[in-house]
Amino acid sequence: MNTRNTIRICVPVCERNLDALQNACTRAIEWADIVELRLDCLDAEPADLARVLDRLPRPLILTLRPSEQGGHRNLTREAREAFWKMQATPGEAVWWDVEGDLAHDISPALPPALSRTIVSHHDFSGVPADLDQIYDRLAQTPARVLKIAVQANEIVDCIPVFRLIERARRENREIIAIAMGNAGIATRILGPSRGSFLTYGSLDDDSATAPGQVNAPKLRSLYNIDAIDDETMICGLVGLPVMHSVSPHIHNAAFTAEGVNGVYLPFEVGNVSEFFRRMVHPRTAELHWNLRGLSITAPHKQAVMECLDWIEPEAQQMGAVNTVVVEKDRLLGYNTDAAGLIEPLMKHIGALENRRVAIIGAGGAARAAIWALQKENASVTVFARDINKARLLDVPCVSLSAVSFAGYDIVVNATPESPATAEQLRGAGWVYDLVYNPIETQFIKEARKAGCETLGGLEMLVAQAKIQFELWTGKKPASSVMYNAASSAIS
Repeated sequence: MNTRNTIRICVPVCERNLDALQNACTRAIEWADIVELRLDCLDAEPADLARVLDRLPRPLILTLRPSEQGGHRNLTREAREAFWKMQATPGEAVWWDVEGDLAHDISPALPPALSRTIVSHHDFSGVPADLDQIYDRLAQTPARVLKIAVQANEIVDCIPVFRLIERARRENREIIAIAMGNAGIATRILGPSRGSFLTYGSLDDDSATAPGQVNAPKLRSLYNIDAIDDETMICGLVGLPVMHSVSPHIHNAAFTAEGVNGVYLPFEVGNVSEFFRRMVHPRTAELHWNLRGLSITAPHKQAVMECLDWIEPEAQQMGAVNTVVVEKDRLLGYNTDAAGLIEPLMKHIGALENRRVAIIGAGGAARAAIWALQKENASVTVFARDINKARLLDVPCVSLSAVSFAGYDIVVNATPESPATAEQLRGAGWVYDLVYNPIETQFIKEARKAGCETLGGLEMLVAQAKIQFELWTGKKPASSVMYNAASSAIS
């Protein structure tokens, strides 16, 4: 293992036979600093590993996890004890990962305290109240590295995990501390830069061995984990869900292109008020990190307004915030959705004054579109299935059933669906779908059949993201860099 590099990625390999195990190890070393052999995945007896062990790449972690600790086999305590006691003493390139319940009992087989042994504890239900006591118990074993992995049911569950890393750093102990699940992604990406001995990354999205495990290629190429340090600017996307978003691809590409030491993460947040109080606001945050900006998406664009110290007038008028800037001890709120929506229209069509615009939908996206288009003096009509909801938007509204959009200069789809057919769209000028994934939606296909000019949602996503990036960094990234990163991610 390269001890000069404190950022280590361990790729777990979980295969049913030894040949597949060997092949997976060969692929893993492209991205891994160390490879973990999950021996509990094997159909063969772990003892058979000896015949291929010498042919496997180094360094390695040997793990034989019982099902109650997240393993793939029902293993008795006696079987696990026997396995570890018959192993040779770990050498410079082979580590053992032993559960906390066994570490004391097999200690005669363990080498001295500075050995290559990891003692681990897993909790797949949540964060136990006695986390510090678990740390203390593991610290009393002969193992060199402590590993504690707990389930994050809310993003604030990352706080005690980061505190464990801080404690271990103060006490000069080596630790692997992870919050599992999508809400715990931050601990996997930021943990090593804060002192965690390593982080785990799967070979691909389909081979993760624990909830929320990010694949190793993304850790290295998307999140640029090797460059993260104490000075790294942290930004991210706040919503539920967020793991599908291409925003990390957009902003991380911009950080790299502009030479900014920054990383953009997905933050899966259920309780936005609790997240802002305990992790975001500089006056109340329980976590010390260089958090500089946030994108806000559904369902939090309105609720987040109660968490801020100042909101720009335009965002107040729209009743929604999609961008937060951390400025000293204050949180500032903006809305870049409206400007992002208008920019592609102005680029392709020109002035919007007196243009007849049909907006399909009556939700938050429709509200932002109405505000932006009316500001440009366009004539707006809303088409919606729920006519009563549409009337609340205070613009002319029409039921979506059995309508024609002939004669409209622009038809904007502000729903996640494909709400109109080619026959309904025939006679319209431009059709603008705010959905960006896939790049060519069914709605766009219907529009092309109808002979309309088309505009996809990816241009809007990039336009609003570019404004966000400038608010956070003061730099104006190239739109092409952001667009290409998003397009590549979707493809």
